[in-house]
Amino acid sequence: MKDRYSQFAHPEALVDTQWVEDHLADPAVRVIESNEDVRLFDTGHIPCAVHIDWRTDLQDQTVRDFISPEEFGKLCERNGITRETICVFYGDKANWWACYALWVFRLFGHEDLKIMDGGRDKWIAEGRELTREKPSLLKTEYPIPPKRMDDVVRAFYEDTLQQSQSNGPLIDVRSPAEFRGEVTHMAEYPQEGALRGGHVPGAENVPWKTAINEDSTFKGVEELKRIYSGGCGLDPDENIICYCRIGERSSHTWFVLSYLLGYRHVRNYDGSWTEWGNMVRAPIETGE
Repeated sequence: MKDRYSQFAHPEALVDTQWVEDHLADPAVRVIESNEDVRLFDTGHIPCAVHIDWRTDLQDQTVRDFISPEEFGKLCERNGITRETICVFYGDKANWWACYALWVFRLFGHEDLKIMDGGRDKWIAEGRELTREKPSLLKTEYPIPPKRMDDVVRAFYEDTLQQSQSNGPLIDVRSPAEFRGEVTHMAEYPQEGALRGGHVPGAENVPWKTAINEDSTFKGVEELKRIYSGGCGLDPDENIICYCRIGERSSHTWFVLSYLLGYRHVRNYDGSWTEWGNMVRAPIETGE
């Protein structure tokens, strides 16, 4: 496993389940569960793990945006996280929301971030310990980040429009049916308000799950290179924007491109299709 990880551009960003089990008592490590289904944590979680709720902990509850730097600092302090803490994220859905939470932590400039390969499902499949007990945490001090790194890892509507108009690389990680405009949301998921279907002109459809194996672990570096460098012709030095519906699936692809393949300028358009599909006069393509 370690040999496989060593091939990635940033092998330190990915750890396996055994590494997590070996570091449960390490005071320098904070294991963080973040799920699409926010109820899962209370049914059983990795011992010593804390829960970050993507809806209430990371999102501003009035404006469609993330919390402020001050609120982020308080969130970390409540969860026993310092600026130097190694934050290891895992969750359901092959780490969709774990990657999203990691991306938000990166947005605020936290440095030492990792994903537990395979996520919650792999931990459970291996028969490892789960508990309903919540850890007792000592309140820490976390300096208020000077700003969010919106210009580094995040794209907005205007950025994505410019990328489209200049024929820059755009990766749509949704399902093919969403990309073609046949549906505006994933099967068995609620409609989140997009009035039009289709994709950003010039985008290429590479569904997020193309990057994972059946056991929810990430594919090896050569397979990922075939998908993104070979199949899409992406260059590691290009400015790349990825998007989905609300930014969670595209954060998974952002992690793959940024940390596993080492692409240097990747941004996640978290407004994604719920914004683009509602924007008056936003250009839209349908079909393949």
